[in-house]
Amino acid sequence: MAKRRAYLLGVALALIAAGPASAQVTTRVPAPVPGAPSATVERIKVHSPAIAGNLEGESADRDVLVVLPPGYASHPKKRYPVLYALHGYSIGAEQWVKEIHVPQTIEGAFAKGAKEMIVVLPDSKTAHNGSMYSSSATTGDFETFISHDLVQHIDTHYRTLAKRESRGLAGHSMGGYGTARIGMKHPDMFGAIYMMSPCCLSPRDPAQFDAATGAKLAKVQSLEEASKLGWGERAQLATAAAWSPNPRNPPLYLDLPMKDGVVRPEIVAKWAANAPLAFVDQYVGNLRRYRAIAIDVGDRDGLKEDSRKLHEALDRYGIANSFEVYPGDHTSDVAARFQEQVIPFFSKHLAFAAPR
Repeated sequence: MAKRRAYLLGVALALIAAGPASAQVTTRVPAPVPGAPSATVERIKVHSPAIAGNLEGESADRDVLVVLPPGYASHPKKRYPVLYALHGYSIGAEQWVKEIHVPQTIEGAFAKGAKEMIVVLPDSKTAHNGSMYSSSATTGDFETFISHDLVQHIDTHYRTLAKRESRGLAGHSMGGYGTARIGMKHPDMFGAIYMMSPCCLSPRDPAQFDAATGAKLAKVQSLEEASKLGWGERAQLATAAAWSPNPRNPPLYLDLPMKDGVVRPEIVAKWAANAPLAFVDQYVGNLRRYRAIAIDVGDRDGLKEDSRKLHEALDRYGIANSFEVYPGDHTSDVAARFQEQVIPFFSKHLAFAAPR
């Protein structure tokens, strides 16, 4: 049974130790900092041309939470760096802020000495519970939504320091994957990146694919039917929608990695091509442009070894990065680390001065 569960999570999204969605809110929460000034949370919609027209029917008008620092209203001429924080698989922005206890953890970080910044938390949940922050005709181009459409909207509507050195990108689990993917491809937009327990870093082993699960997924004839599947099965559909879309294969417009009990090498190859450990060598020059790169993962997280491999790949090329294995599992310390590690990291490494 344990091996079977590892298959479902490993093949689908490499969230081997993540567990179902309900487990993602179980995390150590730091105590509120007495007297911490209050931040302001705004809920907005951001239209993304990159997502419009997708085959899955995902809305191009995305929910986004914007956390304005305590000093934003009282200093009307001041401009701020921006941290974009990406949620994991099976949750959206609203559950993500509960998981990391926003705004309490952000207020706590500022009260304990971190410089004030704007924090933006976009929703990238899809019909199959996750976009993989990828570019797909089926789901829409969520990679461009994050790296261009969202950034442009925030820079236009808020007092930001609109330069790459003043933008940070971070994420947990699928959001950590998104940070790796988008970070490698878009160093022109971000100045520092932080990957928290990133999933999906390595190509999947074809030997892990299961004929019974493949047959069950092949019978799905609508998004409504798909919504009734189990967590790991839906994750496989999310992966296929993101990485092996097929506009000529309705109703789900995707290709699965197994057909009639046989692994399809051409589809497995498409999935492998989206694994950061497979394409990191292509983006060495881009990664060298970052002011700082961080990776962390719990010592009881099934994603630990892939995280270590990414760290080692960066080390091989002499790309400066920090890597920490802390006591914990996939979700146990996300809120605490967001306050104690992530916000201070960007406080140290983003540019807080306007260009001269």
